[in-house]
Amino acid sequence: MQVTETLSEGLKHEFKISVPASDLDAKAGAKLVDLKDKVRINGFRPGKVPVSHLKKVYGRSVMAETIDQTIRDTNTQLFSERGFRLATEPKITMPTEQKDVEELLSGKTDLTYTVAIEVVPAIALADFKTFQVEKPVAEVTDADVDEAIKRIADSNRTYAAKGEGTKAESGDRVTINFKGTINGEVFEGGTGEGIQVVIGSNTFIPGFEEQLIGIGAGETRTLKVSFPKNYMNDKLAGQPAEFETTATLIEAPQDLAIDDEFAKSLGLESLDKLKEAARERLTAEFATATRQRVKRALLDRLDEAHRFEAPPSLVDEEFSLMWNSVKAEMDSAGKTFADEDTTEDKAKEEYRKIADRRVRLGLVLSEIGEKNKITVTDDEVGRAVIERARSMPGREKEVWDFYRNNAQALAQLRAPIYEDKVVDFILELANVTEKKVSREDLYKDDEAEKTAA
Repeated sequence: MQVTETLSEGLKHEFKISVPASDLDAKAGAKLVDLKDKVRINGFRPGKVPVSHLKKVYGRSVMAETIDQTIRDTNTQLFSERGFRLATEPKITMPTEQKDVEELLSGKTDLTYTVAIEVVPAIALADFKTFQVEKPVAEVTDADVDEAIKRIADSNRTYAAKGEGTKAESGDRVTINFKGTINGEVFEGGTGEGIQVVIGSNTFIPGFEEQLIGIGAGETRTLKVSFPKNYMNDKLAGQPAEFETTATLIEAPQDLAIDDEFAKSLGLESLDKLKEAARERLTAEFATATRQRVKRALLDRLDEAHRFEAPPSLVDEEFSLMWNSVKAEMDSAGKTFADEDTTEDKAKEEYRKIADRRVRLGLVLSEIGEKNKITVTDDEVGRAVIERARSMPGREKEVWDFYRNNAQALAQLRAPIYEDKVVDFILELANVTEKKVSREDLYKDDEAEKTAA
C-alpha cells in the first residue's frame, strides 16, 4: 500500500492511496474460498465447487466487496496511525471511467483513490479548578408569592353584567357578534357569534379591542384593523379588514376575595396551602433561572479558555441551520434587517460567530466528557422520554413509540443530558460563589442567554 499526502491545510487533509492489484486478488481469493462451502450450484456437490468456477460466477461482486472493505480498512488504519479524529465523513474519490472500473473489478489494475478529510484539532483542556463562577441566587419573597396568587386570581376572575345604558371600559368583558370583510368581501373565519373578549387582554388582532371601549349593549360599530404581517393565515397576513361588530352583553370584572374559599375552589385546603404551593413553584422557577445563568457563565469561561480553529464544515453546517431559522422567522414576521437596525451582511457575520462558538463549545464539552468517562445511561434517557410523554397527556403511548422507533430523536434527548452532566462535572471543580440578587436581576439576561448559549 502506498500513501501520499497531497493536501495539508489547517484541518483539511487529502491523501492519494494505491493498493496493488495482487493484494486485492489475494483478499478476493480468500473470500471465494470462504464462499466455497456456503453456496449451492447445480452440477456440483456441496463444498466441491472449484474456486475458478466461483470466480467466473461471483468474481465481480466479490471484488467489489473486497474493494469496499479494503478502502474502509485502509482509511481506518491511516487515520489511526496519524491520530486523526474526523470532524465529518471522509470524501472518497474513485475512478469513474468505464474502462478503469472494468479493469479494477476484473483485478487487472491497482486500486487508486483519494480520500479528503477534515479533522478535529487537538484540544488542550483548561484547569477547571482555576475557574471563578458567580451563582446569582434570588429568594422568593412574600411579595412574589402574593403577586403569583394575584395572577391566579385574575385568571379565575368572574364577571357580572353592567347596568342598562352603561358603556364598556378597559378590563370589561364584552360579548360580540361580528362579520369581517376585506375589500367588501366576507372571508373565511371572519364571522363569529357570542364571542367573549376582555378589553385590554390583547387576545384579538391589534387595534380590535381598543375600538370596543365605549360601546354599549345592542350597539353596532365597524372596527377597522389590519391583520399582522406574521398572521398564521398567509392570505390574511398584512391585509386591512373591517369588522361589523355588535355588542350583546357588557360585563364588569368582580372583586375576588383571596381567602380560604378561593384556595378551596382551586383544590387546596386553605390559603396558607395555596401560598405554600405558589412558593414551591416560584422556588423551582428561580432555581431553573439560576441554573441557566450559571451555565451561561461557565460556557463563557470555557469559550475564553479554549480558542482554536473549529472545523469549517461543522461551522458551515451550524450556521446554515441557524440562518435558515432566522430567515424563516423574519419572513413570517414580515421584518427586514433594516427593522433590526442592521444589514444582512452584518447579521450573517454575527450568526457565524455564534455558530463558531457553538461548534467549539460542543467539541470542548465532548472532549471533557470523553476524557473523564462521562456517559448517559439508558435509564436516564428513559426517564427523559417518560417526562416528555407526561407533558402531553392523552398522547403518552404515541410519544413513547415515537422515541422507541426513532434513534435520531433519542439522540436529541440524550445530548442535553450529556451536556448537563459535563457542566455539573466542571462546576464540581470550579470555584463557585453565590451572589444574592433580586428577582429582576435574576431574569434580566434571559434573552441574551437564549441567543448565544
